[in-house]
Amino acid sequence: MAPTPTRRATLAGIRAVVPILPGVVPFALIAGFAGVEAGVSRIQAVAMSLIVFAGAAQIAALDLIGSDAAIVVVVATALIINARFVMYSASLAPHVAGSPLRARGLAAYLLTDQIYAVSIIRFGETREPVRERLAFYLGGGATLWVTWQAGTVVGALGGGAVPESWSLDFAIPLVFIALLVPALRSRHDHVAAVVGGVVAVAAGGLRFNSGLLLAAAAGIVAGYVAAGR
Repeated sequence: MAPTPTRRATLAGIRAVVPILPGVVPFALIAGFAGVEAGVSRIQAVAMSLIVFAGAAQIAALDLIGSDAAIVVVVATALIINARFVMYSASLAPHVAGSPLRARGLAAYLLTDQIYAVSIIRFGETREPVRERLAFYLGGGATLWVTWQAGTVVGALGGGAVPESWSLDFAIPLVFIALLVPALRSRHDHVAAVVGGVVAVAAGGLRFNSGLLLAAAAGIVAGYVAAGR
C-alpha cells in the first residue's frame, strides 16, 4: 500500500534533517553537561531541556545560573537570545495558515534554527497543501527534538567524561554554516548574509548576545535594500 501524501511529507522532513544531526549531537552534549557544571541536578538539566528546548538560550541561562545571576537576568537573557524566533515565526506563518491551533502550537514548540532553515527552503520550492507542509515540518522537528533530548541526557549523565580537547563547541557554528549556504540563491541573499556575518563578528562582545539581534536586523535591511535595487 502506497504511503499517503502526508506520510511522504513526514518522511521527507525526517530525511531533510538527518544530515544535520551529526552537528546537533555535540551541541546537545554541551547543553547537558553545562547544566551539571552550573550546579543544577541532572534531572533539572534534562527538565530544562524538555521545557525550554533552545540550545543557545539554554547554555547562556545555565552559565548565568552558575554565576548566581538574578532570575530576572537569566529570563531576560534567554528571551533576548530567542527573539530571533519571532522573525522565524512571521516568515513561516503564511505557509501553515489555516492549520489547527493545536498543530501550530506544537510547531511553535519545535521551532529551531535547523527546522526553520530546511522548511523555508522546501516551502519556497514546492506548492504542497498546508497539511503536507505541516507534516514535513513536524516530521523534521520531532526528529531534531528526539536527538536533542537524547544528547542532553547523555551530556548530563556523562559530560564530565568528555575531554575538553575534543572541542565539541566547534561543531555548533559548522551546523549553522551548513544550513545557511544552501539558502543563498540570489544576490541580495548573499548581501544579507555577508552584512549579517560582519556585524555579528563586530558586535560579538555585546552583552546578552544582543549582537545577534543587531546582526539579524542589519542583514535584513541590507538584503531589503539590495533586493530593491
